[in-house]
Amino acid sequence: MVGAAQRAWTMDRCVSYALKHATEVRRQNIEQRQKRVDYSTALLDFLPQVSAQIGGQYSWGRNIDPETNTYNNVTTFNNNYSLSASMPLFDGGLTWNALRKARLAKNSSATAVQKARDDKAIDVMRKFVEAVYAVKSIGLMQAKLDDSQALLQKTRRLYELGEKSRPDVVQMESQVAEDDYNLLHQRNTARLALLSLKSAMNYPASDTLTLDTALTAEPAVMPRREAVDFTAIAPKPDVAIAEADAAAARLDWKMQRATLLPSLYLGAGVSTSYYKNLSSGMAADGFRAQMRNNLGEYVYLTLSIPIFSPASWRSVKRAKTDYHLALLDVEDARRKLEDDARQAVTDYEGYAAEVRQMRRKSASDSLAYRLSYRKYEEGMLSTFDLHEASQAYLESRLTLLQLQMMATIKLRLVNYYINNTPLWTSD
Repeated sequence: MVGAAQRAWTMDRCVSYALKHATEVRRQNIEQRQKRVDYSTALLDFLPQVSAQIGGQYSWGRNIDPETNTYNNVTTFNNNYSLSASMPLFDGGLTWNALRKARLAKNSSATAVQKARDDKAIDVMRKFVEAVYAVKSIGLMQAKLDDSQALLQKTRRLYELGEKSRPDVVQMESQVAEDDYNLLHQRNTARLALLSLKSAMNYPASDTLTLDTALTAEPAVMPRREAVDFTAIAPKPDVAIAEADAAAARLDWKMQRATLLPSLYLGAGVSTSYYKNLSSGMAADGFRAQMRNNLGEYVYLTLSIPIFSPASWRSVKRAKTDYHLALLDVEDARRKLEDDARQAVTDYEGYAAEVRQMRRKSASDSLAYRLSYRKYEEGMLSTFDLHEASQAYLESRLTLLQLQMMATIKLRLVNYYINNTPLWTSD
């Protein structure tokens, strides 16, 4: 991990690390493997069910002789062997629909993995942007403190020369103390933001994580909103999962209805036995001879007709209700996808415009602060007015940095929804 910390971590690198180590993604990978096993098991349900039975009975004491209907006192030993197989000829489509449901679950498990990856990527991207904003804000706070300390030294010198009053020095000392506190607070905020990012990445909290802070989003040329068909956006994992859940609910409904239909099973088997009267002095046939002589085969058909089953009726109605609710979930997922896409485009357009405007304001505040600084040196501006100009310049730079960070996230989301590009690239 020491070597990994030597190179600055970009957003894509943090996302890639999180996707490899996050428990949410690994849990979905395990679920995907289980769905494949379930599908293979559902295929085996079409094969005959084969079972073997071996029984032994040792009895003694009084019993009734079936031939003479009299009591006797004998000790006997019975040994039974059987091998049977059965398979459904008709079960109302229960086995077939169970296979379809297992296949649907297997296919949709990949979508569930993709959803977990997308959710984790968005979470890590947001935590990364918050951490970068907190780290870069430290630099702005440090520059503000350095300016205040330099100005304090100059104010003290001017006070010694009689050009500034004692309240001016006290005011500058107060500003330095305030800037020092803001820097300390921002460093604590940056540590918390970095810790939150490590937690989202499942990165060792004790290891160093140096971030690549060269992260800005220049306003891109976006298509006119009227030219974007939000209803034709490619389905995302949320929609695909909702559609798969609806299809699974429909199959459950069919499976429950199958329980109300007759079922026909075909079976066949072989059986044999061994018997010996231990109380009689007569010699019994040998084990192999009895196994051969008592061997028998059989074939049977079983028809089961449900006549009165309120629990099954209730299950069918419940399954039908669940299916209709799942269809509503699909509509909600599609509408949410459209709303999220519109929200991403709207947010990016707004942040891009605000970035352009804030850059102009930041440049103006920088010029105003420099002019105020010059006036203060010439004794034409009070300490309070200089403090106001300095704070306005700092706030505009912080706001510009925050807007740039937000525009970065929104631009990726716009490309994800509109242009169907991945949320991250391999790093």
